[in-house]
Amino acid sequence: MVVQAERRVPSRNTVEPSTLEGMRERKKPCVLVIAGPTGVGKTAVAVALARRASIEVISADSRQVYRGMDAATGKPTREERLAVVHHLIDAVEPDDRYQAARFRSDAAGLVEAIHARGRLPVIVGGTGLYIRALVRGLDAAPAADPAFRRELSSLARREGRVVLHRRLAVAAPEVAQRLHPNDEVRVVRALEIVRARGSVALEPERAWRAEGPYDVLYVGLTAERESLARRLHARAAAFVGAGLLDEVRALLARGYDPALPSLSSIGYREFVRVARGVLSPAEALRRMQRDTVRYAKRQWTWFQREPDVEWIDVGAEGAIEGAARRIEARLSEEGVLA
Repeated sequence: MVVQAERRVPSRNTVEPSTLEGMRERKKPCVLVIAGPTGVGKTAVAVALARRASIEVISADSRQVYRGMDAATGKPTREERLAVVHHLIDAVEPDDRYQAARFRSDAAGLVEAIHARGRLPVIVGGTGLYIRALVRGLDAAPAADPAFRRELSSLARREGRVVLHRRLAVAAPEVAQRLHPNDEVRVVRALEIVRARGSVALEPERAWRAEGPYDVLYVGLTAERESLARRLHARAAAFVGAGLLDEVRALLARGYDPALPSLSSIGYREFVRVARGVLSPAEALRRMQRDTVRYAKRQWTWFQREPDVEWIDVGAEGAIEGAARRIEARLSEEGVLA
């Protein structure tokens, strides 16, 4: 696949469309992945890259997919969406169970359509499971067991989600260590697989196909951890200041169940408790900041286990523009940019 780099025209800031000539020469379509922990600057780097190459972004974010959840999800701004086309933002309602298999199906269709327009699909996000499902494919897994899921959900409502996590810790301790006790969806799925198979595969090569349908340049963005933690604390406070509590109240008023995966995510679960008078806003923010930093650490761990990730330290590369230049150079080396 060959995508034309931007032709620099002094009086204009546009990118001319790519051609399909080189794309047809490859056996597999090419995709670029820009992944990494939350808040590291993935969207900003993609927007900077769009000034250099003809791309479209496919969001791989399990929260940005939900409409009406804007305050604490870090969605691209209006200006960023005008700078480059973004897909799978505001795609479903908060009570829609959007999972990896559906993302893979939706994103695969978008990859094909973007290639047909002569552009490079860029997968941008921090939901590692979504990205892995797309670029490596889902392994066959046991079918869902609705009766067992209802049993576990009932148990969680009576005794708390931590009970499910404790059960998983007994059955598959290494898997339990990787999942947060509040991540009911994945804990239930792990228990479901244990029940069907007797175990849960831990290593990527055991649980996922080694070969995927695409030629992938997989870039991981990173930053100095203490610096990112400070940024995440400030970002969480900004989310609260932007009206998170009002947004949560509006979602509850529309009848959305706080137990939904969307409302069980970081920031929303804390401020659901504020709306119900259980937590103070200050304590909710403290927990939100703590859990966001913990989530970033889990994302680092996840992406470090993925094969062939090329890491770019955003700070060491001269911030956002430097990281975009580095990716542009790698695309040129791989023959993707012409």
